Amino acid sequence: MAGLAAAILTLLPLRQGDRSTFCLNSDADVCSYTADHFTLVIQFLVLGGALLTALLSMTETVKDKLPAGEFWFLLMSSAAGAALLPAARDLATLVVALEVASLPAFALVGMKRGDRLSSEAALKFFLSSVTATAVTLLGVSFVYATTGTLHLTEIAVHLGDVPAQLDTLAKTGVALTLIGFAFKTAAVPFHFWVPDTYAGAPLPVAAYLSVIGKTVGFTGLILVTVVAFPSYADVWGPAVAVLAALTMTVGNVAALRQPATRAYSAVRLLAWSSVGQAGYLLVPIAAAAYSSDDQIGSTVAYALMYAVVNLGAFAVAALVARTHPLNRITDYRGLYAARPLAALALGFFLLCLAGLPPGIIGLFAKVTVFSAAVDAGLGWLAVVMAANVVIALYYYLQWTAVLFRAPEGEPSRHAVPVPITAAIALTAVAGIALSGVPQLALRFATGNLFQ
Repeated sequence: MAGLAAAILTLLPLRQGDRSTFCLNSDADVCSYTADHFTLVIQFLVLGGALLTALLSMTETVKDKLPAGEFWFLLMSSAAGAALLPAARDLATLVVALEVASLPAFALVGMKRGDRLSSEAALKFFLSSVTATAVTLLGVSFVYATTGTLHLTEIAVHLGDVPAQLDTLAKTGVALTLIGFAFKTAAVPFHFWVPDTYAGAPLPVAAYLSVIGKTVGFTGLILVTVVAFPSYADVWGPAVAVLAALTMTVGNVAALRQPATRAYSAVRLLAWSSVGQAGYLLVPIAAAAYSSDDQIGSTVAYALMYAVVNLGAFAVAALVARTHPLNRITDYRGLYAARPLAALALGFFLLCLAGLPPGIIGLFAKVTVFSAAVDAGLGWLAVVMAANVVIALYYYLQWTAVLFRAPEGEPSRHAVPVPITAAIALTAVAGIALSGVPQLALRFATGNLFQ
């Protein structure tokens, strides 16, 4: 906890000016590590998310009898890799950071020893991630064979003047690299591991994967598309746009169908919701291929909003799980009678995810992403997004309504651990503050906070 807080504080002196190291021939434009504003914002998100995950884990490691030493080592190792990734400016560093963030997560998911669901979740997560890494490395090798370099800015220069005989190889490398990162972002059709992994993992680990895991994938996707592959925007632009439409549609429709399944748990619903939210996060990246304006700030701002409210929802789920281990949606009935502040906080988080007042930050983020699609001329994608927002309203509002129904029997009241209370309070305060001044998230993401 103290280490993560100190790491966040060390970011403050770096906010003035860009810094680079491991550069070729003292050329600041060709470096392996760059701490610019984009890097610092993503690192702030990663470390802040890891801090909230640590708060949730303080009691969960005891409740689930997890080995504390191994758990904290793996969590910090994964967070270190996730913090390194946004600063990577060559494909080798990018892949290494991606694996440092991913490999400890396999063990974290399977940390519940003797639990069949946890072991199954870890195996699915491991196999999908290994496949993604293999595809990414194959794509990177093709790109290197075409350009003769691994540095992102140099790749962008060389891909702008590829000989005709190497054009197919270059396009194949670009496509395979994107497929590898699509696995990491849980984009459809590479999302199959998400529901079972989240449901089987310890709850703080599921929260960590839903926010930090996705941040890692989207950061890598932004770096390879916008920085390294701008010359092939005609290849990755339409592909990312289609992935965005499929991902938000499949995620929301699957979440809508959850009441008809026997495994109607809150964590599984949040898992499908995270798939749908991933589709919205892909929209500005697709728009960047069609517009000269900086669209990436919309993705970063949306990621900041999503991190706050999603971690808040998981914090309330951790509270409910202490008395209802199955964590079904029906277990939230009458939560307002037993825990009024927790119920109000969860209702607020769900409304933020749905994009409804008083969750103004959620509405603002969706409007920002919607505007990015319209400005880029992706009207069809904006229509798909609007339809999906309407679909998502049903299951978010359905869950919210359950919170305020009369409880069946006497509501149970137990002492709430201080770390869980702190996590709920921090996320609720952050969400309310951003709903009051939602433009701060966009300004912070784009580096215009003080303008």
